[in-house]
Amino acid sequence: MNSKDQIILALDVDTEEEALSLANRLSGHVGAFKVSLRLFSIAGPQIVGRLQEMGQVFIDLKLHDIPSTVAAAGRALTRLGCSMLTAHAAGGTVMLRELANAVSEESRKTSKPAPTVLAVTVLTSINQRQLEEDMLISNMLVRDAAMRFASRAQSAGVGGVICSASEIAAVRATCGQDFKIVTSGIRPTWYGSNDQKRINTPYEAIKRGADYVVIGRPITRAPHPVAAAHAIAEEIESALTGFEI
Repeated sequence: MNSKDQIILALDVDTEEEALSLANRLSGHVGAFKVSLRLFSIAGPQIVGRLQEMGQVFIDLKLHDIPSTVAAAGRALTRLGCSMLTAHAAGGTVMLRELANAVSEESRKTSKPAPTVLAVTVLTSINQRQLEEDMLISNMLVRDAAMRFASRAQSAGVGGVICSASEIAAVRATCGQDFKIVTSGIRPTWYGSNDQKRINTPYEAIKRGADYVVIGRPITRAPHPVAAAHAIAEEIESALTGFEI
């Protein structure tokens, strides 16, 4: 896989026009385009088809509901033709299992490729204090919570997880090399942290074993987005080749 293909561009913008403009500009320079709840709510499901004309689409709605509702949503998203979709690991193994089964069944029924189901472990906006006080998970480090969520998700049949680079080693040791790890909270050294709490550079994420990195504002808000994407791809390549930066 080419280093640029490991970049998932987060299209966290406020209009369909801006999203399509960025995708058109960056097509061929990143591996996939991520449609979050923000863009999906603004532009609707049709944005997926329009983006597919320019590359792979990752639908990141972080599904979390009763199992039957999440399974139905998974079928609908599979029909849209996305390459990846997400659900919260906190929804439980029954929810995740029914989602994974629904996606697989819908893929067979429609002959569309089955998207990889990714379980969101602990959001990168959550720190240790919030894990304990807001999420009510006490006596456990964020890393250990992410690892346990990942283990349960794998047992439910999903294909991978979303986690921060700080948790990659624990997840990889628990779930093995074939389990996909998509890392969020990625910020190059030349960009600020914004609202993320647990951040790492693209180099650090890939070096630790991430399969993909999700990056938004460092590219989308850069004066020259294509140049920014190229700089990140070079950073990923350096991690893959062992060249220190």
